[in-house]
Amino acid sequence: MTPESTRRRAFIQISLLSLSFAVLVLISLASVFLLQKARTDGASVAHTLEVENQISLAQLQMRRAESSERGFLLTGRPEFIEEFENSSGQVVPMLRRLQLLVADNPVQRPLIERSITLAQVRIDKFKQLISLAQLDRAEEARRVVQDDSGREAMNQFASFMAAMRAEENRLFVMRTAAADRSQSLTSIVTTAGSGLVLILAGLSIFLVRRSARARDEAEALLRENNLNLESTVSERTADLREANEEIQRFAYIVSHDLRSPLVNIMGFTSELEELRSDIFRRIATLSREVADKQMPEKADSDGEPELEPADKQLSEDFTEALGFIKSSIGKMDRLISAILNLTREGRRQFQPVQIDTRELIENIVSTVAHQAGEANAEIRVEPLPDIVSDRLALEQIFSNLIDNALKYLKNGVPGDIRIRGRQKLGFAIFEIADNGRGIDPKDHQRIFDLFRRAGTQDRPGQGIGLAHVRALVRRLGGTMSVSSALGEGSTFTITLPMKWTAATKRESRS
Repeated sequence: MTPESTRRRAFIQISLLSLSFAVLVLISLASVFLLQKARTDGASVAHTLEVENQISLAQLQMRRAESSERGFLLTGRPEFIEEFENSSGQVVPMLRRLQLLVADNPVQRPLIERSITLAQVRIDKFKQLISLAQLDRAEEARRVVQDDSGREAMNQFASFMAAMRAEENRLFVMRTAAADRSQSLTSIVTTAGSGLVLILAGLSIFLVRRSARARDEAEALLRENNLNLESTVSERTADLREANEEIQRFAYIVSHDLRSPLVNIMGFTSELEELRSDIFRRIATLSREVADKQMPEKADSDGEPELEPADKQLSEDFTEALGFIKSSIGKMDRLISAILNLTREGRRQFQPVQIDTRELIENIVSTVAHQAGEANAEIRVEPLPDIVSDRLALEQIFSNLIDNALKYLKNGVPGDIRIRGRQKLGFAIFEIADNGRGIDPKDHQRIFDLFRRAGTQDRPGQGIGLAHVRALVRRLGGTMSVSSALGEGSTFTITLPMKWTAATKRESRS
């Protein structure tokens, strides 16, 4: 699986999960809204039913009041009066309650107001007739009852109630339909949303299972590649180790074989130097004998024979040539010694020990104190982290860097060399900073190459020190870098593990 397909699959999964979450939120919001609307519609339907019930109750009590009034007029029995008072006392309060229930309906308001007025008038009329009957004027009361005006009033009251009931029936049909629609929409939204969520969940599960299979296949392939890689690395490591040992043996043999003829050359050069005076003395003597034969008057002169100007020039050239030969021999001898030291150092097994880094560097500083005094330089050692590493390797690393810092200071400027350190994520970071002549950025890599030097070559050296230092740092499992510019000093940064473990030791050997 390519990184692009992995990213695309991850994007699709995240998009599906986000879409599922969005659908759930929308379903929840829609369900809450529709449930609230259904509740409101249900409450409206219940309100309509309550109004209709209140109309029926008010109309019933009005009819009971009328029946009680007529029963008393016909029979004169007192229980009708009690029933009348009970019924007539409930009519107006019921109508008042009905008025409150329909207060938001402009169609119902005038109807209920006229109904209340008519009911009050009609109940007062019932009371008047009962009073007449109680005063033994029952015949007069019956005549009033037989009058059509009372029947007409009751019919009008019934028509008002019927109109209100018709309006409420209309509202009931409308509100019932709205409640049914709300419930239907709620069911549709919930069902559709649940189905969509199930579909998205199924797609997510499918993609997750496919990703899991792809991950398992990738892990299996990675394990196989790791096995192959470990085998390849082991083979390459063995080859590199063998090649490294072969190079070290070759370097040792070459250095040893070069030293033998070099010793012979040095011996013959010394003999030539000793013979030089004898050769040119004889040349001078022969020249003098020739001159004596040509000029007998000077034959008795005493003293050391002198060389002719041409022979004297030849003697000087001969001496200069011998000097060049000896200088080149000395340089070659130092290079051979350096190569031998490098091969010996490469074969040396590192021994990790607990090291007080500040004490180790202060000891190095004390050994170069005289050199620092001559260079008018100050070496400041700041607090440093202690590490577990090879002591001799650390001594060689810091000795070379401090020696270079002293060697390449700017003339006429007091030297300032600072050695500081810190630890980070299990590594110790050391910095050796100076205010010397600096290094051109284009030479930052060149200075770490074997037998390569940068800048003005006015200081002794073979171009081995920094290469050797970087090799030691790498063997210790660390890294080395430089930050510098011409005329601005240099800062060498060395990063080493706080604890050089056995695993690090095996890696450094390979």
